Amino acid sequence: MWQNLLLAFGAVLPFMVFLALGYFAVRAKLSDESFMDKLNKFTFKLFFPLLMFKNVYSASADSAPSLKLIIVAVVGVIALLVLLWFTVPRVVKENPRRGVIIQALFRGNFLLYGIPLITNVFGEERASITGFMSLIVISLFNVMAVVVLESFNEKGAGGLKIGKLLLNLVKNPLLQGCFAGLIFFFLKIKLPDVVYSPIRTLGDMATPLGMITLGGTLKFKSFGKNRRAIISVTALRLVALPLVMTLIAYLVGLRGAELFMITVIFGTPVAVASYPMAVNMGGDGELAGQLVFVTTLVSLVTIFLFIFSMAQLGLLV
Repeated sequence: MWQNLLLAFGAVLPFMVFLALGYFAVRAKLSDESFMDKLNKFTFKLFFPLLMFKNVYSASADSAPSLKLIIVAVVGVIALLVLLWFTVPRVVKENPRRGVIIQALFRGNFLLYGIPLITNVFGEERASITGFMSLIVISLFNVMAVVVLESFNEKGAGGLKIGKLLLNLVKNPLLQGCFAGLIFFFLKIKLPDVVYSPIRTLGDMATPLGMITLGGTLKFKSFGKNRRAIISVTALRLVALPLVMTLIAYLVGLRGAELFMITVIFGTPVAVASYPMAVNMGGDGELAGQLVFVTTLVSLVTIFLFIFSMAQLGLLV
């Protein structure tokens, strides 16, 4: 039991430290929100693509995700979107809030949490599975987020342009890093160590910098009219969804790192990128920001409990 407690605590402790570092750096005037915003963009456009490249490039052939894992993840996310598309508008009246709530429920912060959680729980050798899944999951999240926010915004139904959507995917730095890694992986191109070493070092900086900038932009705000929506989304996003999807994944035969991958995809907090997307696409920006903040803090507890519980049940072997 104590070993499993240490495993769970060790997995979430880095997140707590990095978030706190960013939060208190701004409050202590060591930095400001403007700098954090610029650092966040810099990290997203440089360090994270290198991290994606590193994890795919360094993968071994037997570390690629199984077809079963891909099917469960993709079908699960799409089925969730379809369910939300027809149920959320029945209980939420304002169109801009509908899109934000739907996005928050299907789009977890897989970018920041996926690789470090798999690494902390299963070791560096299994992190490459996250690189492959990142290409699939992040592509899916981006496509679905654009569709949802264009369909539910302050102007009503938007005109979804497929060409613009595809262009945005091609220009996505994370997907560019994944695709570059795939090219090198499948063509078996080996970089000299003098080139790969700085790529690996810079890629490893992505997660701590990403979490620090997230902590620096977290704000305590009055929840007011959004309290009920925040509580509902948090409970569904961090407890109900990962429970249901982990059970389904277990029943279809996923085990170990691949089973935990499903927990991570469906049980991480709302993606940070959902806030700026909501603001720029006619969604309820205030609600989007509050959902990112609350789910990020609560997830430190729920992720700990999921790791501990799964370790106790022998599901992480």
